[in-house]
Amino acid sequence: MSFPQAIRTCFSKYATFSGRARRKEYWYFILFIFLGSLTTGFVDSVLFGTVVVDTAPTEIAASGDGPVASLFGLLILIPALAAGWRRMHDSGRSGLYVLYPLIIMIGIGVFAGVIGGFEPLLDGNFGAALAGGSVLILGVAFFVLFLSPLLVLWWLAQPSQPGPNAYGPDPRGAT
Repeated sequence: MSFPQAIRTCFSKYATFSGRARRKEYWYFILFIFLGSLTTGFVDSVLFGTVVVDTAPTEIAASGDGPVASLFGLLILIPALAAGWRRMHDSGRSGLYVLYPLIIMIGIGVFAGVIGGFEPLLDGNFGAALAGGSVLILGVAFFVLFLSPLLVLWWLAQPSQPGPNAYGPDPRGAT
């Protein structure tokens, strides 16, 4: 599969979360997203400039994406998620695995809300936070949150499962 074919395939399967996607299809589409983001960021800076915050004579800061980059991000959000979902299927995993980092973030937020949030830590009452054990649990949760994108990236880089699997036939046509 060539670079243009991969882009055409991902856009033709815009919101198709069933089936399988080969490594080439997925990673060429990720390359397209990276190059498209660079290009739209450049176009935004040329057309709209950067937002400069004059807080000090030696400080210059830019904030936010411009409208072209934001529109590009919205256009590729669903196909990128669908391609990742199908890529997980190709390696024999549920597409839901792509969302693990998001699921962990939601879990941390819910857990922090249930145990009283981060208030003891923010108030400087470390004794109460340690006594409740929440610091240890949240520490482990944040460690898992840090590692989860790396695990998902590793899964996405795995070779295709040969032959048909529970998610469909082999996209390479091999049986």
